[in-house]
Amino acid sequence: MNTPSSGDYPQSAALPSHLVWLQRMVWVLTLVMILGLITVVSVFVTRFPKPAQNEIALPTDLTLPEGITATAVTFGDGWIAVVDQGAQIIVFDATTMAEIGRLEITTAQ
Repeated sequence: MNTPSSGDYPQSAALPSHLVWLQRMVWVLTLVMILGLITVVSVFVTRFPKPAQNEIALPTDLTLPEGITATAVTFGDGWIAVVDQGAQIIVFDATTMAEIGRLEITTAQ
């Protein structure tokens, strides 16, 4: 039985030109995929917002009544609404920062 040995094949045989082209294309596409993955990961890291802070950003000239801690703020056209931990909404005038009104929040039981 005739079995091929390593001496039967030429060691320096060049690949056909279409296989060289295919090999180069595979390398180029691999590099493009790696660069694309790096780009997507960097966009996710830089563009996603940071976790929310515990402090609410109130206007500097707005003073809340004593004992009120803001949990949310909404800016409207000419008014600012502040939701506090005591289940009420306090509405302030946006120009004078004077309290316009309060609204008690009740939940269905």
